[in-house]
Amino acid sequence: MFGMIAGFWVSRAIHAVAALEIPDLLDGSPATADQLAGKTGTQAPALYRLLRAVASVGLLTEDDKNAFTLTPLGATLRKDAPDSLHAFAVTELGGGHYRAWGDLLHSIRTGEIAFDHVHNMSIWEYFFVHNQADGQVFNKSMTELTGTVAAEVVSQYDFTPYRVIVDVGGGQGAFLSAVLRSHPNGSGVLFDAPSVIAGAAANLKAAGVADRCRTEAGSFFDSVPTGGDLYLLKWVIHDWDDADSGVILRNVRAAMTPGSRLLIVDTVVPTGDTPSPSKFIDLDMMIANGGRERTAAEFDKLVGTAGFRLERIIGTNSPSGIVECVAVD
Repeated sequence: MFGMIAGFWVSRAIHAVAALEIPDLLDGSPATADQLAGKTGTQAPALYRLLRAVASVGLLTEDDKNAFTLTPLGATLRKDAPDSLHAFAVTELGGGHYRAWGDLLHSIRTGEIAFDHVHNMSIWEYFFVHNQADGQVFNKSMTELTGTVAAEVVSQYDFTPYRVIVDVGGGQGAFLSAVLRSHPNGSGVLFDAPSVIAGAAANLKAAGVADRCRTEAGSFFDSVPTGGDLYLLKWVIHDWDDADSGVILRNVRAAMTPGSRLLIVDTVVPTGDTPSPSKFIDLDMMIANGGRERTAAEFDKLVGTAGFRLERIIGTNSPSGIVECVAVD
C-alpha cells in the first residue's frame, strides 16, 4: 500500500529525467552526476539523488565510481528511440496534465472536467491555442503511443480487402502509415484538424507512404471525407461523451458507401474487478476532456444509435482493442 500511495514519486522523477533529457546524454557511455550537471543546468548533488532514485527502479545502473549507465528500460525515454515514450512522459507528467490529476476529486464530486476547472480552458485550447509548443510535444506523444499499438492492430486485422482507408482524427499519420505499409496496394486519406494535419506531411514521407496518402483538414463534427472502403477511428471516440461521439459516428456513417466498414481502436473495459489499464485510462479521460472508455455492451449501444452494428471485438497485446462495425440501414 505504501508503494501504491507513493507511486507518483516515481512518475515525477521519471518526468524530471525525461525533461532534462538525461537518457539522451547517457546514450553510449556512463557519466557521473557532476558530468551531467553542467550539461543540464542542474546542481550536481541534487541531480545525483534523482539519478540514484531512478536507478533503483531500473532506468539506470550505478557503478562503484558513482557513474550511471542507461538500461534498456531507461532507453525508452530517449527522444530518438524506436519505441520512445519521451514525449509522452513530458506531456502526461507535465504541468498541464499533472495538475488536472491533482484535482481528480473535483471531477468525482461534480462530474465536471478537472482540466477545465484547473486551467479555465479545455485541454484542446491549452495545447493548441495558448501553449502551442506544448501542443507539438502532445502531438508527438500521440505518435509515440500509436507506434506501440499500430503493430498489434496490423498483426491482428487484415486490411488487404480495402482499397481506400480513411483515418478520421488520424493525427499526424503514424497509425495510417502503419496500416498502409502492411497493405501496399491500398491508399489512404488522413483527416484531422488543420493545426494537427499541418505536421503530417513529413511523417507520411518518412514512412514511405506519401505517394499513396492524401491529407484533408476539417472537423469531424461537421463532416468526414467520403468514398472510403474502411474508416478508422483510433483514440477518437474515447475523447468524447456519448452525445458528441454519436455526432462523429453519424458523420462517418453518412460518408460511407455500401459495403464500407468502421474500425474503432480504443480500450474495451472488462467487467467486474478484472485488472486492466483501461480502468485508469478511463479516469484520465474523465479528468482531461470529459471522455470515457467503454465496455463491449456500451460500444454496442453507442454504435447502434448511429447506424452501425457491432460485428466483433478483436483483442490485442496492448491496452487497445479493435471494435469492428458494419453499417446498417
